[in-house]
Amino acid sequence: MIHYSEIAFVAYPVTDMAHARKFYEGVLNLRPNEPLTSENPQWIEYDIGSGTLGIGSSPHWRPSQDGPSVALEVEDFDAAVATLREHDVPIIIGPLELPVCHMATVRDPDGNKLTLHRRKNG
Repeated sequence: MIHYSEIAFVAYPVTDMAHARKFYEGVLNLRPNEPLTSENPQWIEYDIGSGTLGIGSSPHWRPSQDGPSVALEVEDFDAAVATLREHDVPIIIGPLELPVCHMATVRDPDGNKLTLHRRKNG
């Protein structure tokens, strides 16, 4: 029997690493978790709290708009939504206020879904 302790990482395939980095680092303000050893890396990980989001480029791993999604917990939901709007990132779901959280879902440059999420106190 296999037992699990945590999710190691969520990963998204991208077609153009430089273009993807402009979104993940320029719009979402994520920072690679270790120094990059190449101008055009094939894999980058971003540590977010106790989790990790990875992006990678390979001809054998293609983006899909119907693939999985990751929810990134943000400290200031309104500021996160404002940043998306400043960068003209279309919000495909929300922004929503639900009983336990706020959330808005967007797509990265390759069509992968990402949700910016903020739990309510209590």
